Amino acid sequence: MNEIASLGYIGINSTRLTDWSDYATGLLGMQEVDRAGKVRAFRMDDRKQRLVVTGDQDEGLGFMGWQAVDTPAMERLATRLADAGVAVTAGTRDLCDQRFVGALIWFSDPEGNRIEVFTDPHIEDREFVPGRPVSGFKTGPYGMGHAVLKVKDATSLMPFYRDLMGFNVSDYGLKPVPLYFFHVNGRHHSFALVGTGERGFHHFMIEYDMLDDVGQGYDLAQLDEGRVAYTLGRHTNDYMTSFYTHTPSGFFVETGFGGRIIDEDAWQPHETFGGPSFWGHDRPFLPEGLRKQFEEMRLDLARKGMRAPNCPWLEGTGRSI
Repeated sequence: MNEIASLGYIGINSTRLTDWSDYATGLLGMQEVDRAGKVRAFRMDDRKQRLVVTGDQDEGLGFMGWQAVDTPAMERLATRLADAGVAVTAGTRDLCDQRFVGALIWFSDPEGNRIEVFTDPHIEDREFVPGRPVSGFKTGPYGMGHAVLKVKDATSLMPFYRDLMGFNVSDYGLKPVPLYFFHVNGRHHSFALVGTGERGFHHFMIEYDMLDDVGQGYDLAQLDEGRVAYTLGRHTNDYMTSFYTHTPSGFFVETGFGGRIIDEDAWQPHETFGGPSFWGHDRPFLPEGLRKQFEEMRLDLARKGMRAPNCPWLEGTGRSI
């Protein structure tokens, strides 16, 4: 049995509070709910908060919050981590109150990323009011979305996330850079590792309930020169139609629609060879050589006529490359 149910929240260390407020509400469509002191917090649904900007320096990921299935599951995970030599700390009452959860533990992965595992998230009675007119976000049992880390050596981190955290491998690709995708529920992946040779936060993804929310966000993003990081495109493994933007803290956010829901019991992990995108997702920020490698992989798929189902949210399984 998996101990982790979903990605519950993400914390960002940043002093660029005004920039984050404008970005999270005006572009992503989140609702700002806390302007106390130097902290900014944002809602996406009936949870008290999904995204927290701490006001701390060292721009980038502050913490990932993963929801445990229940208290016994969190305790089993804590024991397994401790037995493997990982220092696990129980969250204080004050910390739990800050995160709006009943209980939590925290620890670090081998590259120093802070991970929090919690139970009993607090529910907000007041209606969610988006920061821009959007239909809503695909959360519920699938969690906030997904999170992706840049790591020095993706292969060396596999045992931590797969064997200790209990994440299930969805698929992986080794060219042009190593990519490992993991699921903890029916969402094709809630976590991924990108072997870039450096440490940091690559991106997090949020998924809308309607495709037009993506398209309208794309129009808005293009009004801000340099905001778009990846052009509009569609991924090969999770079928997500999405684009990526530069955040105020230097990493990316992917905003998309139509992500694949898999049958966890029937799913088999496998290697993919066609590259990350059927079309689009051009990356102008990359060195020209690497950018061309991604482009050639997309063009090769086009020459072969490879495509995904039209209704991926209704497809439990399907063709993968």
